[in-house]
Amino acid sequence: MTTGAQPDNKAFSLMLGLISFYLSTLTMLAPVIACAGIGVFWGVRKLPVSNEFITLLVTSFSMPALVFQTLYTTELDNATLIEVGLSSFISLGLMGIVIAVLLHYLKLPMRSLWLVTTFPNAGNMGLPLTYLAFGETGLSAAVIFFAVASFLQNSVCLRVFPSAGKSAGWFSPVLLASVTALLFRWLAIPLPDWLMEAVKMVGSISVPLMLLSLGLALTGIPSGGLRTGAFLATLRLTLGLLCTWLVSLVLGLSPEISGVIMLQMAMPCAVAAYMYTARYTNHAGDAAGAVMVSTAAFLILSPVILLLVGASIPGLSD
Repeated sequence: MTTGAQPDNKAFSLMLGLISFYLSTLTMLAPVIACAGIGVFWGVRKLPVSNEFITLLVTSFSMPALVFQTLYTTELDNATLIEVGLSSFISLGLMGIVIAVLLHYLKLPMRSLWLVTTFPNAGNMGLPLTYLAFGETGLSAAVIFFAVASFLQNSVCLRVFPSAGKSAGWFSPVLLASVTALLFRWLAIPLPDWLMEAVKMVGSISVPLMLLSLGLALTGIPSGGLRTGAFLATLRLTLGLLCTWLVSLVLGLSPEISGVIMLQMAMPCAVAAYMYTARYTNHAGDAAGAVMVSTAAFLILSPVILLLVGASIPGLSD
């Protein structure tokens, strides 16, 4: 009887462990879901709000302030910051090449769907989740990734759309804040406490505002294109992990740095990329489906993804 009971006990323990794992992950994601949920509620009820104001405030002031404060005060050394930036650039580059080849081979509109499939939602979803999963050190690395991805998505890679023209500018407040912070660190220039407190206060509003903006944006996305969108979402989530794993293996990244970049690269399709696709192409439905499906899939698969990237989930190690 004892021998027969052992498999049952093992199965029961495994089931309890799996339930605990998902509950722990859900607890960790609760702040992210709550903030985004307020945005969804606001959008569904069509309550008065200026999403343009939120976007402008975040991209021009609060996010650059968060980037500057994080990079200037981070405990990561300069060599590690450069390593993270280079790894982020290579991971995004490899992802972009693979996506371009696949879309061309499958005879899908490559120039229209490349941006939304390649770039992850590294800002309003990636930063808060990375902070919850890896703490302050992880956030510093995630900010570097976000700065690289933000610059590429909003300048160089925006030119993939033939009609983007001169609107694809090169100026990026986030990039400027990153370069300034790194320069001040390298030159060891001290800044007064009152200034750093002001920068910290302005930067602290960026994460909740980005999540609110994400919730609002999702309610405004049309439901068309779910079939193609689901395929693009699958590419975004799986290839994001695989490309970063390969880059981490080749470059010999530490497990924590590798985990942060893998988590960022496994994020859903970026809402900003959808907005660009809707503006410059006639494939808004496919891009919208990609954002919606990838966001829903990420939330469902998040425990597995967090386990793969080595995130520290409360209660998981018990």
